Amino acid sequence: MSTDPFTAPARQEELLRRARARAARPAPRADAGQHGPVPLSHAQRRMWLMDRLGHGGASYSVPFGTRLRGPLDVDALSAALTSLVRRHEILRTRYGQRDGEPYQEVLAAPGAIAVRVVTADAADAGDLLVAEARRPFDLTAGTLPRVLVVRHAPQDHTVLLTFHHIALDGPSLETVAEELGTLYAAAADPDSTSGPQLPEPPQYADFARREHRAGDAPEGLRHWADRLDGAVPPRLPAPARPPADADVRPADTHTAPLDCAVPDALRELGRRHRATVFTVALAAAFATLHRCTGQDDLVIGVAGTHRRGTAMRGLVGLCVNTLPLRVDASGDPAFSTLLERVRDAMLDAQRHREVPFDRILERLGATARGADGTALVRVTADVLGAPTALRLPGTEGEHVEVGVGEAKFDLSFAVMDTDQPAALVQYRRAALDEEAATALGAAHAALLTAVADDPALRLSELPGAAPAPRTDPGTHPAEALLCAHPEVSDATVATPAGGPLLAYAVLRATGGPSPAALRAHLRDRLAADLVPAAVTLLDTLPRDAEGAVDPARLPGMPSRSEPEGPYAEAVRTGFAALLGRTPAPDDDFFALGGHSLVAVQLAERLRRALTLPLTGLDILQARTPRAVTALLDERAAQRAAAPAKPAARPVRARAGTVLVTGATGGVGAFVLRELAAQGHPVLALARPESAHLVAAEGVDVVEGDLTDLDGLRAAVRRADAVIHAACTFTRPEVDVAAMAAMVDAWSNGPFTFVSSVDAYGHPEAGTVAEESASREPLSPYGRAKLDCEALLLRAAGTGGRGGASAVRSPLVWGPHDRLRDQLRWGATGLLYQAAREGRPLVLPRPGTRGHDWYGAAWVHAAALARAVVSCLEEPVHGVANAVSGHVAWQDLATDLTELLGSDSEIRESDEVHPDLDHHWHYRADRLTRPLRPGPGEDRRAVLTAMTGTSPER
Repeated sequence: MSTDPFTAPARQEELLRRARARAARPAPRADAGQHGPVPLSHAQRRMWLMDRLGHGGASYSVPFGTRLRGPLDVDALSAALTSLVRRHEILRTRYGQRDGEPYQEVLAAPGAIAVRVVTADAADAGDLLVAEARRPFDLTAGTLPRVLVVRHAPQDHTVLLTFHHIALDGPSLETVAEELGTLYAAAADPDSTSGPQLPEPPQYADFARREHRAGDAPEGLRHWADRLDGAVPPRLPAPARPPADADVRPADTHTAPLDCAVPDALRELGRRHRATVFTVALAAAFATLHRCTGQDDLVIGVAGTHRRGTAMRGLVGLCVNTLPLRVDASGDPAFSTLLERVRDAMLDAQRHREVPFDRILERLGATARGADGTALVRVTADVLGAPTALRLPGTEGEHVEVGVGEAKFDLSFAVMDTDQPAALVQYRRAALDEEAATALGAAHAALLTAVADDPALRLSELPGAAPAPRTDPGTHPAEALLCAHPEVSDATVATPAGGPLLAYAVLRATGGPSPAALRAHLRDRLAADLVPAAVTLLDTLPRDAEGAVDPARLPGMPSRSEPEGPYAEAVRTGFAALLGRTPAPDDDFFALGGHSLVAVQLAERLRRALTLPLTGLDILQARTPRAVTALLDERAAQRAAAPAKPAARPVRARAGTVLVTGATGGVGAFVLRELAAQGHPVLALARPESAHLVAAEGVDVVEGDLTDLDGLRAAVRRADAVIHAACTFTRPEVDVAAMAAMVDAWSNGPFTFVSSVDAYGHPEAGTVAEESASREPLSPYGRAKLDCEALLLRAAGTGGRGGASAVRSPLVWGPHDRLRDQLRWGATGLLYQAAREGRPLVLPRPGTRGHDWYGAAWVHAAALARAVVSCLEEPVHGVANAVSGHVAWQDLATDLTELLGSDSEIRESDEVHPDLDHHWHYRADRLTRPLRPGPGEDRRAVLTAMTGTSPER
């Protein structure tokens, strides 16, 4: 039995042929013969919108990992997975959009699913698996599952299958695991005469069609609207500022072990109250949330399913539905009483489980969010059993947990009902304070233990309590006292121009203190000049998209004038056309009935009409017509300040034209300057809304981007040389497809590709020579760079093509807005934000994990541009590094604290943060001459320019 991935092609083809032949012949379906685009199910539509808005990320990847001990036939695994994808159309479906509406379309079955095999010790495989799981999917191209095999020893492997959640849910994994085992057994034994006994599965497109035909459920929608009338999102203790590294580590999890007797005790408690263990765990989540927030009226979401009856047995697809459970925890009931309330709410929800969650949200409109835009369902709860693992004949399988470091909701409670029971709390770090999250995790475990022992305990007697209010040092004393009042949930203080101090408060419940009582409370504790002239009670404080109180919308504060001009009119018209009524300047997008799809449609409408860059995410963040207009005014001013676009020149009118992609980015801007200084005519690729940023004398602009493959090919054919500096950073499949298209059109002259040292992965040696072999693990970004290099270098010198150069750069620094953003929020953002906020800078101590040095390589953007342009005249015919120097984290931390005027403490630790786990020096021998530093290109000078306040574009 072969365990070598590079088996003879003939045998692989034979395995595939036999596996396909053994699949059962399809039985006729009611919808058979219906091909072409199919509407999305409601659950798919919601996930598609998250992807369109940029909110999908790795949180919607479904990694399925198994450690297999025993002989593994990689060819048989490939054949089994290929057969699985042929059986279940949803695993080979792409997602598009037509006239603003999404659709799904089944793609042809692939000839074979490639299995990537790498070798790594089991102890080192974790980062490799996480990087693979975090690789994004491109829904427009399809969601074929990916498979990675990590070989630890000849009979010891970890297999990771990665799916997109839009194609698969939890119950589907059981079907996938079972069928793969059967298909693998058949493929691994080509001489077997009995094929796999698998019935023809139901197809998800049929389910989506049936759901679409069923239409709305008016009675169910009315029920949910009545049930959720007046509900508000739970108030979680948010951090004073989002963590500096929230972009790279957006979520975290706290797990606390439970005594082995606790799950059985919870089951027995449920039996006595006619409830499942899930309902008991859900009641514990409500109790913990009540103790954390102090709120009595709470909403928690739970996962329902549309899987009913034998007709859906074996269906692979997304059949989940969120049920928003609203429970009253008032009156300090015993936990057993709360359990009965939760049980009744759960039974009520199950009677209306078929109503799609997104239809409920649309029916609720603005009330589906808090005044600050917070989603009504921001907390969920679940019970997790033993995880699924692959069961392949001849091997022993053990589930491998592969976390992607992201969360779908602000807070999720879970009970691990396994042989090692535990209480789990997962949370978004931008939504829940770290200290409060730690306390919440411990409290939840303690509460589960307490109610398992004594369910008669009242909620006030259970572990956990609302955290003490945290106020900013600059908070007005009156506001701080109001926030600390036990019957006040939120407060602010404002001063109208020329008027007296005013206070505004939100009570935790009706029947609380009167405005006069609250003012007397302040008068007893503050000097007279600090006491507001009045206290006004509000249902909620008006907040902007960032969550800050909006003073202009407070009663008694002066109103602002209406925005004027063509952009303001276009925004008003767009809001009115898509939301059905003309908005006031400060009307909230969500309050007007807006949702994610409308945000995408509004952004596309305004972008086409005004030819200014705008995204659906911009709409969701700005939220009011005034803020959207201001954003458009700012972008129009940027365009107006740019040089006028010169008249278009005839195609190939000038010899020696250099095509530059990524010209609007930080690196591209310096490349354009260098080419201009040397007198090269330039063809710059830019999106239509950004073309004004690069238009200049000697620069022709061709409109397009990396997703427009035909436009890329046409641009390459117009040029005599290519500098490819564009990159999506987050969509490696787009980067690789773009390079393939450009190489295909490349027929003459040199081609220089701006790559990255990330293509080296994690080299074993501390000093990395140019063209050293890559070593796993590679990030998705680094792997895409490596794949792009391979496409380029294989084609160089063939078919009239010139020489090729792949210039690998490290951190790029220079006085440009894009590069400043990377310093502040990119790989060095952890240090920059800590220094800016006065927090400690915690660095890995030299010697930790056996590495004597921790730091990073860097290159000045001007030096990188010189190196890249020099390759047009003297291609390196391979890989070259572009490095200006190396900086230890200690030195960079010192630079940042001094330049930002910070009093942050610099500490060393034996813990190594993932962002700081860099310990390589890169040789740069091939491009020494152009990399010689010019005036102002030393580290201190460039950091001074980047941390200053005078931007240079």
